[in-house]
Amino acid sequence: MKKTLGALSLLGASALLLSGCAGGGTPTGGSAETGDLTVWLVGTDTPQDARDYLKKTFEDQNDGWTLTIEEKTWADTGEAYVAALSSNDAPDIVEVGNTQAPGFISQGLFADLSGIQDDLGGDDMLTSFVDLGSEDGTLYAAPYYAGSRVVFYSPASYSGEVPTTLADYVKAGIDGTTATKSGIYAPGKDWYNALPYIWANGGEIATLDGEKWVGGFSSEGGIAGLTMLQDVYANATIAPADSDETDPQVPFCAGEVGFLSAPAWVKWSILAAADAEAPGCPDEAGKDLAAFALPGMSAGEVAPVFAGGSNIAVAAKSDAQDKAQAALEIILSEGYQKILAENGLIPARTSFAQYLPDDAITAEAAKAAASSKAVPASPKWAEVESAGVIKDALVKIAQGGDVTEIATALDGQIEAILNS
Repeated sequence: MKKTLGALSLLGASALLLSGCAGGGTPTGGSAETGDLTVWLVGTDTPQDARDYLKKTFEDQNDGWTLTIEEKTWADTGEAYVAALSSNDAPDIVEVGNTQAPGFISQGLFADLSGIQDDLGGDDMLTSFVDLGSEDGTLYAAPYYAGSRVVFYSPASYSGEVPTTLADYVKAGIDGTTATKSGIYAPGKDWYNALPYIWANGGEIATLDGEKWVGGFSSEGGIAGLTMLQDVYANATIAPADSDETDPQVPFCAGEVGFLSAPAWVKWSILAAADAEAPGCPDEAGKDLAAFALPGMSAGEVAPVFAGGSNIAVAAKSDAQDKAQAALEIILSEGYQKILAENGLIPARTSFAQYLPDDAITAEAAKAAASSKAVPASPKWAEVESAGVIKDALVKIAQGGDVTEIATALDGQIEAILNS
């Protein structure tokens, strides 16, 4: 999963290409008696077994029809996707990054799925992915799969009890910090791992008030979360305030980290052979590697975390709407999602998490994904990411700046972009 989820952190940039009319698309028509359904999947993370299952099941259930899967790259999901989905030769089903979905929806490029939403899983679908795949309460892009963040540690880096609340987590991090070791690895530009502090305290990035976005970092919950985060920056980490989360396994393997909050796939980076091209530390910090879902404000709660992953949609200009919807139902079905889960991808429907590999780290990642939250479902969100305003604000907070002043300015910047 490393390649895909790493790429997902950059997906917002391509969504800058998506702007214009609001609202999802209107299907252009039904299906002929025979034909070929085209499905675009991105990268190699969808296992071949799942692809084979989709093709065989669809063709067995739809006489006279074939299904063709075309593999795209994340680089294709910008201009190339827009051009193809706007043409009269559009693919029928496409995979997109979860944070990309709002941009495509705003262009009217995806078909309304509300008529089959219950058949796709209804309330069983991952909530944060449904939020990003919807506009005005209407679903246009269903969840496909997710990858979530967990807190890694090993007996070599932390020997205490697993924290049960976010406050306990911060305290354990502070207690474990030395001149050469971060109790909690928290570089200042790592906004993905900063968000849970805001969300757990009741804050938001931004919320829609009527037709206007209102920033939430300077709210009571936002200030509480950022203040807790500043405590981490000041007392629980030695990570540079102006660095990001790239290659977090390096300081972890060097014994410089107690708690490492990172995507679940970082497990494989830590466990990589010491002589690999990107070496890990399977015999040192990676030995007896463990992880837990970041705890929330009260014992037993899981803090909301940012989950990367993909959504999947029917093209508004597909000339085989009913067949495309039938294929989408197969993709969200137990048989298909079971294959994804067995290969370590967190399934689109929470009840299918039972099929994930039987190991503790994967189970914790699924628990975290079930409590995940999304960035604001705005087609302009990509502009917020590319402007780097959240990173810049966090660096200032990590450097000891006034939290309220910084949060207020950040809200103004986010509102200016989202409401432009």
